[in-house]
Amino acid sequence: MTRFVLFAAPIAIVASIVFNGGGDDPEPPDDSPAAAADPADSAVGPDPYAAADEEGRRELDERVAAMPAGLAAPAERELAWKLLATSESSTLDWRSQYGVIDDNGDGTGYTAGIVGFCSGTHDMLTFVEAFTKDHPDSPLKPYVPALRKVDGTGSHEGLDPGFTAAWKKSAEDPVFRAAQDRVRDKQYFEPAVRLAKLDGLGTLGQFIYFDAMVLQGPGTEPDAFYGIRKAALAEADTVDEGGDEKVYLDAFLDAARAVMKSKRNQHDTSRIDTAQREFLYDGNLALKPPLTWKMYGETFHVTS
Repeated sequence: MTRFVLFAAPIAIVASIVFNGGGDDPEPPDDSPAAAADPADSAVGPDPYAAADEEGRRELDERVAAMPAGLAAPAERELAWKLLATSESSTLDWRSQYGVIDDNGDGTGYTAGIVGFCSGTHDMLTFVEAFTKDHPDSPLKPYVPALRKVDGTGSHEGLDPGFTAAWKKSAEDPVFRAAQDRVRDKQYFEPAVRLAKLDGLGTLGQFIYFDAMVLQGPGTEPDAFYGIRKAALAEADTVDEGGDEKVYLDAFLDAARAVMKSKRNQHDTSRIDTAQREFLYDGNLALKPPLTWKMYGETFHVTS
């Protein structure tokens, strides 16, 4: 089975957010995804949460907390992981993906894990650096210097022959798997779902935002998440602005599809054409099972 991986924009993973359990999350430093993406920039259609001050964020948190759980509800989160895994790896078994690692010949080096960390796009390096700093006995620790050297390239120099085995061995550790979960949640899922709710979108729209943020990264460039949202806002109003939800999501998917088509390694747009768009045209804005969709020609079905 061919594995269709994610090619997220390079980001810096914030070690304190990813690896510390419990307590309040600290403010992200300047090199964090939130700071680098600058989603408060009005030029991309501001993320109201990113643009707000501390008091404003508290008010927005209260507003979001009062909304239906949507994609954040346990059953819906599990569905989101399954949908994403079919796009990434042509499988519903997302838990099997922590240890998957391979090179797909797209110039991004090794791609691994549940959100497609790439050795050539900086996110794998920052993830492994942060993890091995807290867990120096990790099998991945000896490969940090090589990851630094190959960062930004598709090279395996210094990684072969043992790096893939070290990644798979690490994935047997529940602590390593939990670290991947926290990256997925803190850097992609939670910001995407929060913004979708503030835009007035239901569960399907929340998933569409999440999928686009994982695939293209949380940047403000035209081919990253906030750039896609900017293009959609130019065509349609969000529900919060008084627009029609279907019309807005259709515009967002048009913009997301155009970005995929512009990239040499994302020309198969199944995740939009035969999944998200089909749910939208069926009027299933709540993303309620049973669901049937096709991904890369293969049919998937969930009943609950």
